[in-house]
Amino acid sequence: MIIDAPAEESDEVLMERFCQGDACAFDALFGRYVGPLHAYLWRLVGDRALAEDLTQASFLSLVRARGRFRRGARFRPWLYAIATNAARDSLRRKHEQLTPTGELPTTEAVENLAASDAGLEAAVQRALAQLPESWREVVVMHRFEEMSLTEIAGVLETTEGAVKLRAHRGYARLRELLRGVWEETS
Repeated sequence: MIIDAPAEESDEVLMERFCQGDACAFDALFGRYVGPLHAYLWRLVGDRALAEDLTQASFLSLVRARGRFRRGARFRPWLYAIATNAARDSLRRKHEQLTPTGELPTTEAVENLAASDAGLEAAVQRALAQLPESWREVVVMHRFEEMSLTEIAGVLETTEGAVKLRAHRGYARLRELLRGVWEETS
């Protein structure tokens, strides 16, 4: 049974406690982030089972890297950087498995959606898969994870200007890719 920490206890305080050996602090962080991190990774890689594996791998990496967590650093961007790197590594390994058009394979997650949202969700997932990795990461973190451009810059270890440019290009390309879908649903 996972016992969540009080809502007023910040992620950073929990991480410091975990670094000092408090397993309950890890349980609280895991409880807070397992769902959002899985959703983020699913949107990045387009495969629910792979996202589950990457979520677990990200938390395992967090445990292994806890000694490198800098006191005073923000926890959420640090965790998302770990997850983003795991997704990048996985996508690089799967590169050979892309379709001839360069798209990610169709996912079981898209096929299992409710009928009313299946078409739109599938179209969004296909469109995200067609974006270059650097644009997709920014769009998913910004739009779906509601991270600020500053937080994203920290996760990706780049400048806020570079993040803004990737976001602008990613959203513009998504609009192009989804234009027909939106016209059909209107």
